Amino acid sequence: MEEVLKKIGSWLFLIGILVSVLIGLIVGANWYADPNSYMAALLAALGFVVGLLSFFAMGSITHEKVPTFLIAALTLVGIGALSSTWTFGTYEGLAPYFLNITQYLAIFAAPAAGLLAIRAIWDAGKTEEIEKVIPKIPK
Repeated sequence: MEEVLKKIGSWLFLIGILVSVLIGLIVGANWYADPNSYMAALLAALGFVVGLLSFFAMGSITHEKVPTFLIAALTLVGIGALSSTWTFGTYEGLAPYFLNITQYLAIFAAPAAGLLAIRAIWDAGKTEEIEKVIPKIPK
């Protein structure tokens, strides 16, 4: 069962990245407007599932990769949040594509990063005394 969940987590991660880029390109090209944010909700839900699977060590983000993922996700979320305020955002050429891709990638990465940040805080702060009372979460 654990191997199946790891495969599902890996595929969901890849699908989330590809869908984020694809939707970013489509919205950037003005082929589709997402006024009700259905795509954002779908990507956030995918990110949450990926983060939940990785939280319980059944996803594609292993315990050793968590610090790298958190730094990358923080950077991506920062770029996604600030990209519309840059002077670059007023450029007519590639700017709409870049802005939308980074924003949709940030929407996908943020829930997973939040869950894994909670896990990292827990791992950093737990003691042997706590582990006696609360069962160990697999790594």
